[in-house]
Amino acid sequence: MIKKCLFPVAGYGTRFLPATKAMPKEMLPVVSKPLVQYAVEEAIEGGMSEMAFVTGRGKSAITDHFDFSYELETQIRGTGKEEYLASIRQVLDSATFSFTRQREMKGLGHAIYTAKTLIGSEPFGVILADDLCMNANGVGVMGQMAKLYKQFRCSIVAIMEVPQDQVHKYGVIAGECMKEGLFRVDDMVEKPTQSEAPSNLAIIGRYILTPDIFDIIKDTPPGKNGEVQITDALLKQARDGCVMAYKFQGTRFDCGSIDGFVEATNYVYQNIYLKSEEPG
Repeated sequence: MIKKCLFPVAGYGTRFLPATKAMPKEMLPVVSKPLVQYAVEEAIEGGMSEMAFVTGRGKSAITDHFDFSYELETQIRGTGKEEYLASIRQVLDSATFSFTRQREMKGLGHAIYTAKTLIGSEPFGVILADDLCMNANGVGVMGQMAKLYKQFRCSIVAIMEVPQDQVHKYGVIAGECMKEGLFRVDDMVEKPTQSEAPSNLAIIGRYILTPDIFDIIKDTPPGKNGEVQITDALLKQARDGCVMAYKFQGTRFDCGSIDGFVEATNYVYQNIYLKSEEPG
């Protein structure tokens, strides 16, 4: 149903300086894999096979990661070290990869609009690699949302409850509860104050968007911080048609922050890496 997934990866990652001075934040490793690979694996698990990236200057390491490394492959061929490349080889065999550049940082809405030529006129997923999502039952957030899309055929955002004193960090929604964990959006505010927030239901970095979003973004003026906000475009889409908000199943780590990145590393090490090293 949905074949394409978009990864906006042009941001500077200033909260991780100086580590991100010469390395994309999306290439920071959570144990043994970079953040962006976890994101692509989630998209593949959700049934998507065409990966589109909006990159920027200094992001060539991402392009290189999703390519064949002749020198490395030749160097370790026939040795026990080949097994370390098993996961990325599987990714490369499961998907295609295309890239375009965002020349100016004008917000997430602008980054998504920049990908119009890669996406075309199809519904598509969007994953922000900063948000690492883990699911205990084996179905990733994007897979959960793709299943919902088959039913509703409209844009969908992933949401989670956050403390009231944290709403200023997120886009926040309000809407009619259709059933447990699923809302029809009627309001959406980008990084509101506590008094402005319509709820404590915060949007995280997972979206499914219908292709008419491109025309809406094109006509959306800059909003908060002078950036083109995807929340502003989605609010118009919600009022003119339908946008659903889904309280996903799983655990989300904000790997755009130091604390969240460390929490994610500890979680993956304890719950995935150590278990994979167990004999048998």
